Amino acid sequence: MKATKFPPLEPASLRQRASDALRSAIVGGRLKPGDRLKEVELAEELGISRAPVREALRQLEHEGLVVSLPYRATEVLGVSQEEVAEVLVPIRLTLESFAFRKAMPVLTEADFVVLEQLVEAMRVAGQRGDLDALAEDDVRFHELVIERSGQPHCLQIWRSIEPRVRAYFRRDAPRHTTADEVADEHDELLQALRAGDEQRLVDTLSRHVNNYLEPSGPTAAAGA
Repeated sequence: MKATKFPPLEPASLRQRASDALRSAIVGGRLKPGDRLKEVELAEELGISRAPVREALRQLEHEGLVVSLPYRATEVLGVSQEEVAEVLVPIRLTLESFAFRKAMPVLTEADFVVLEQLVEAMRVAGQRGDLDALAEDDVRFHELVIERSGQPHCLQIWRSIEPRVRAYFRRDAPRHTTADEVADEHDELLQALRAGDEQRLVDTLSRHVNNYLEPSGPTAAAGA
């Protein structure tokens, strides 16, 4: 049987499931920047018709993970360090500094419990080398705080860049100095939110987001 990069798909919601499978393959590195994605081949690998594959590729193009080339196949886009440093990090710093400050006074104890659970989930994922889960929990931590900020435009902007952010979270996950580093950084953010200290929160968030300006070298982190 031909090897496939994708898990089997259930019948329901084929477009969404195809999108999820392709997104996971791109973010997880099974599909590389520059790889050509052909509808016929993808439909065969995923065991579905071409229509949901075509719709899934349109969705991924909207998310900035692929680009459709005229008269050629769709191509996987990478996330360059230049884009991270010059575009994504500055946007995140502006957006999250504002949204986290707005969220801080309205976060409930139930919210803090969920954030603590996400920090612990990051710790477990890092220690077992599950980099997909680590990136997912990382994204969810930030999104939850932005959701609680009550700033719909911040959430809209976040969701527009989230697929690219998730991609560089996943790309750089093996480069952290320890398996616990991601969880430790988010625990610092959580404690700053709990303390209600705005300056401490902004300083902690700035250090955390700016960590991605220059990827660290290969490490002994989980999965490295």
